[in-house]
This record gives sequence, structure tokens and C-alpha cells, in this order.
Amino acid sequence: MKELVKENTEEEKMKKQEEIIDQKEDIKKVEEEKKFEKAKGKTKKIKKTVENMSENKKKKWLIPTIITVVIVVIGIFCSTIFALLNINNKKIISGVSISGIDVSGLSKEEAKAKINEIYEEKKKKEIGIKYEEYENTLSPELLEVNYQVENAVEEAFLIGKEGNIFINNYKILFTLIGKKDIPVNMTLNEEVAKQTIEDIGVNLPGVIIESSHAVEEDELIITKGKAGITIHTTELLKQVKENLNNINQKEEYIAIPVEQKEPEPIDIDKIHEEIYTEAKDAYYTKEPFTIYPEVEGIDFDVEAAKELLKEEKEEYIIKLKITKPKVTINQIGSEAFPDQVGTCTTRYDVTDVNRTTNLIIACQKINGKVILPGETFSYNKALGPRTAAAGYRNGKIYAGGEVVDGIGGGICQISSTLYNAVLTANLEIVERRNHQFVTSYLPAGRDATVVYGVTDFKFKNTRKYPVRIVASAKNGIATVSVYGIKEENEYTFTFNTRTVASIPFSTKYEEDASLAAGTEKVRQKGANGLKTETYITKLLNGKVISTTLLSRDTYDAMARIIVKGTNGATVNTEPSTTPNTNTAEPTPQPQPTTPTEPAEVPDEPEAPEIEKPQPSTEETNP
Repeated sequence: MKELVKENTEEEKMKKQEEIIDQKEDIKKVEEEKKFEKAKGKTKKIKKTVENMSENKKKKWLIPTIITVVIVVIGIFCSTIFALLNINNKKIISGVSISGIDVSGLSKEEAKAKINEIYEEKKKKEIGIKYEEYENTLSPELLEVNYQVENAVEEAFLIGKEGNIFINNYKILFTLIGKKDIPVNMTLNEEVAKQTIEDIGVNLPGVIIESSHAVEEDELIITKGKAGITIHTTELLKQVKENLNNINQKEEYIAIPVEQKEPEPIDIDKIHEEIYTEAKDAYYTKEPFTIYPEVEGIDFDVEAAKELLKEEKEEYIIKLKITKPKVTINQIGSEAFPDQVGTCTTRYDVTDVNRTTNLIIACQKINGKVILPGETFSYNKALGPRTAAAGYRNGKIYAGGEVVDGIGGGICQISSTLYNAVLTANLEIVERRNHQFVTSYLPAGRDATVVYGVTDFKFKNTRKYPVRIVASAKNGIATVSVYGIKEENEYTFTFNTRTVASIPFSTKYEEDASLAAGTEKVRQKGANGLKTETYITKLLNGKVISTTLLSRDTYDAMARIIVKGTNGATVNTEPSTTPNTNTAEPTPQPQPTTPTEPAEVPDEPEAPEIEKPQPSTEETNP
């Protein structure tokens, strides 16, 4: 019984505990429901608050947004009107300049005229160049300098007038605030510029002389080169371009950039390879007509020559082994060269015995020379070194701007006469330079100077058949002709030389204690220099085929030298120089100096008593 009561009691306790647990869970649920309702209420309140705030924000930003939209619309409208008005504007907008020159508010024509005036003036200003005491000038016009002013003006005019309205307005505003400068592009004839600079380079004092060699009868004469300077063409051209691009360039000389250079070492193996030949007889064939000139066999002992070169000498003479051919072209007869295809004559003063001797030697050296098709003839190689041993005498030459005695004076007259004969024979000129001063025996632009080891005259036989040079100097007349076979079309030629500018000479005074004070004597009369352009006209049966530029040449002015007596007066040892007042040119040009090291100076003295050759003998191909 007791156990039964105990079990009932336990059951009741468990039921009560379960009821208590259930009540707690109910209370918990009620509390959670209350929390949820409370949170829900807060959420609704927050949501309502957010909704109220959003509504307020909308109301707050609505007005500024409307104002902004209105401003943008007005801005776009005004910008469009502004752009449209500017498109129709015939003036360049404000803030635009060309090469630093303000062109704001100018029309294209006005801007072009303004800029062109400045650059045309720039093109007329010669560029002074200088190396030590040597001075010269470069002419922008002769360098074919061109300023692309029209392109720059067009670019300036189109600012704010192309693209869409937004880009246009941006460019206009940017230009107004930040300014815009447009450069003028410059071009020049690179080939002409480099050739002009190289021509100047041979006249620099202390110029390098390369080793050279020549065959003189049965001797090989090797002349050792001398270290010296060579002009830095690329660097000088760069500085010239900078000068031409700068319209505000001050009047000052460009220092000629040079570099020291050693002559190439004498390569006796290369020389042997070049001159070694086997003896061959001359002959020709009729079908097809071809001439094969004789060839002398030439050889020398290479090892013995190498031993000789170990000695320090200025000149080496090596004995040659010459093998004569059995038949020469002269023995073939005139059939091989029946036609005269080019000729030129010049006159000389027979009373000048030394100079006449040099002319005769030069003619003998080139007379009978045969040049095969495609072969190049070298005047210096044909004449060899101008030495007393070779028979050359002292003649009047130009050196340092004055007439002095020099070995080989006169041979440039023969190279110049040959040059004109070659031109009328329609052969290709490979190398030719004008003299430093105008010569008397040929017009300006028609001469060809030579300096052994420095400047050569070369031409190439571009005809179908070989040609032969026939040269003579007799009775005051030097004649050089080219003989060969006439081709189907034989042309005649005329020449026209235009003077681009005249360079006035200066007057230099020297004092002489042997003359009485107050006495003056003209030692050198002086001569103006020239800048020229020479054109060659090709004709066929009297009809003009073409006219082309043959050469651009610059001849320096030669100073007038007056000796003043100082006997009995205070001597001033400093020579004075005054400009020539007998010329229309305002300012005398500086006198360049020429190298005195070579055995021959590349200029012939003026000889007033010598007549100039007649056009009929110089300008046409008979």
C-alpha cells in the first residue's frame, strides 16, 4: 500500500513539474510575442521615419536639380551658339601664336603675310661659320630652305573650328587660358647641304691629307698622308638646322665642328692588288664594234716595298717592273676613235714660261688616255704628284687670298678645260669642285679645281663605246677633246650661269719701310666674289630636250692689297683692313684662308691679259 501511495505521489510531482515547465514556456512565448510586437512596432516606426525622410530629401533636392538642369541646358545652348559663331569666324582665335609671333584676331591672309615676311627675311640672312681664322657663310636660298608657313597658318586658323562643339569650346577656352604656339616646319635639300659643307671642309686649315699613290713611268710613288682635321658634317648640319629654325637667332658665327683624324695606314698589299696588271695588246672588233685598249704589265716586289715602308719618310719611290704590250691603240689608227664627241678650248699667256710648261705637262699626262664604258677617269691619278722631279715648275697660284708662286700652278686650267669637254661629250661627272676664286680662263660655274691628295676631278664613261682624250697646249691655246664613236642620238649642249649674289672685296693695307711715307702702291687689285647657279641645256637637232641644274658654286672675294710707304714715318706693324667702297654691297665678307700644306693650292690667279674663250668653242658639241 505504501508503495502504491509513493508511486502516486511521484506521479503528481512529475505532473506538477511538467505543468510548471509548460507555464514557463507559455510565459516565454508570451514574452517573445510581446518583444516581436514591440520590434514590429519599432520597424514600422523606423520605416515610417525613413519614408518621411526620403520624402523630405526629395523635396530638398528637387529645386537644386531643376536649377542645375536649367543651367546645363542654358550652357549647352550658349555653347552651341558660341561654337556656331566661332565656326563662321574668319579670324584666328585669341591666344594663338606661330613660332612665338602673336596672330590672334588675324585672318589667314593677314597671318600668312605677317609670318612670311619674317621668314623671307630669315632666308636672306646668310649663316656665318668659323673655324679658327677661317670664315665662310652658308646661304639658306642655295640650301633650298623652305618654311611651311601656310601649313602653320592653316593649323592656327582651324583651332576651335573643327570637331564637335564640345571639343571646339574646350580648345578655345584652353587656348585663351593656356595659349597655343604653333611651330613652322622647315625643310632643306639635305644632299645640297651636305655637299656644300664637304666643299667647305677641304678649305679648312690643317685638313687631313690621306696617303696616296701614283704610277710615274716605271716608278710607284707613294705619298704619306698627314694627320689633320675633318669637318663633322652631320653635327654642323644639325647646328645649321637649329639656326634656321630659330627666327630670333643672334648674329654670330657657328663654330665649325671638326674632329682629328689620322690618315689610313699605307696598305702595300692593297696597292699591289690595285696596280698589278698583265700586259695585253690593243685590238678592236667590228661586229659588234668594241675597242680593247692595250694594257701595260705592271708589278713590283711587295716584300721589298714593305721593308722600304719601315723607314719614316714623306715619300716612297718603288721601282716597277713594266712589261710593254706589242700593239697599242695608237697603232690601231683613227678607225678606233673616228668621231669627236666633245671639245673645249681655253687661252693662256705664252709669256709665262713656267705656267705654260705646267700646262704642257698636264696635257701630255692625259693625252691618249682611253676610258672604257663604265670606267672612271681620275685627273689626279693621271697627273700624279706635282713635284719638281716630275717636271712641274713654280707658277702663279692663290694661297691665303693672295697671288703667290707655287709648284704646278696652271694645271687646274687643263682640268677645267677637260671638265667642259667631258660635259659636251655627255659623260657623267663623278667628282668636281669649283675654285676658291673666280678664274679668268672660263666663266664662273664652269671650272674644276684639283689638289693632289685632297680634291680630284673624276668622270665616268657612260657612253656605249670607249672614248679617248686628246689634249694639247700650243701657241697660247689649250685644247682638250674627247673622241669615240657617235651614237644614234648625239646631243649638243649650252650653258647658262646665273649670279645669285655678289660678294664685295675688302681693302687691306700693308706698310713698307722701303717706300717713302705717303706713297701707296697697289700690290693686288682685288676682285668680288660670286654665288652662282649653272644650268646645262641638252638639245637634239636644235630642239631643247631638258634644262637641269649643273652646279651651285661660291667664289670668295679676293682682297685688294695696298702697300703704304713708311720711310720717315712712325711704323704701325698692324695691317689694317677697310671695306671696299666701290661696290653696292653694304658689308664686305670675311676672307677665308686656304691650306698651304698641299703641294698645290686649288686656285689659279687672275690673268687679265688672257682672253676668255669664245662661246662657240666652249658651249657646243661640234
